[in-house]
Amino acid sequence: MKEQVLRPMSGWGPLVLMLVLVLGSPLVFALGIVMDGGLGTLLIVGGIVGEVAGFLMLFGFQAVAPNDARVMLLFGEYKGSVVESGFYWVNPFYSKRKISLRVRNFETGSTITPEVKDAQGQVIQAKTHTAGRPSKVNDRDGNPIDISAVVVWRVTNTAEASFQVDDYEHFVGVQSEAALRNLASRHPYDSHDDEISLRGNTPDICDQLRHDIQERLDQAGVEVIEARISHLAYSSEIAAAMLQRQQAAAVVAARTQIVEGAVGMVEMALEHLEKDQIVELDDERKAAMVSNLLVVLCSDRHTQPVVNTGSLYQ
Repeated sequence: MKEQVLRPMSGWGPLVLMLVLVLGSPLVFALGIVMDGGLGTLLIVGGIVGEVAGFLMLFGFQAVAPNDARVMLLFGEYKGSVVESGFYWVNPFYSKRKISLRVRNFETGSTITPEVKDAQGQVIQAKTHTAGRPSKVNDRDGNPIDISAVVVWRVTNTAEASFQVDDYEHFVGVQSEAALRNLASRHPYDSHDDEISLRGNTPDICDQLRHDIQERLDQAGVEVIEARISHLAYSSEIAAAMLQRQQAAAVVAARTQIVEGAVGMVEMALEHLEKDQIVELDDERKAAMVSNLLVVLCSDRHTQPVVNTGSLYQ
């Protein structure tokens, strides 16, 4: 639904006219009672009409704050939206609905309860908003994880926000939660290759999340400015096992790097001995030297030196 921008007249001129009608009509009415004949009757009718007109004009004044909007309806027909701040006067028979254009944020996992009205339109239960908490979902590999996100959004089309959905704030919350769950189920929590994962590719995941939420909220006249993962962790029932797995992977990676470095140092030592002709070693002694150096370099404890007091081959 296309938004129609309504530019009403300034409210200062009608305000002066309304004051004149409200304050002057009783005087005209009283003057008509004093006077006789048709002129008196005309003044009485004019005073009544002026007082009623001034009273009706009172309902046409609107003060629109910055980043606020008013959606105008005339007997159920959409007439336009006032999106510029200022003091205005509009048709007093317009139904006016206030919509905020400010930037707002929402955390998934929170619960928004819409307001409840009775048959007369009176609010009998105000809207409530609970604090956000992580949602428990399964990633692509089936591991249970706790995840939540913060969505920054604002209304850009007041007509769609008013008439396309019942409650656009509640709609934003439900669709953001659904998009986050869908995204988490498409990617693994962690990956050791070039595959996109929730933990290892946070910027890409956030961009995908913003795009997914925007697709769902286009029909509600809402623009998603930013979507960021605010909490990501394994669920409590598998957190300890996954921690041991991560520790084991870290130990293997560290040992791999140590062995690679030790082999390079042994190779460099043999090259220097041969190049500088410090000592000539046969294959058996080279193997013994390589073994000793690897034990010294790869051991996780300090080695105890052994001094050979005999010959090289004893």
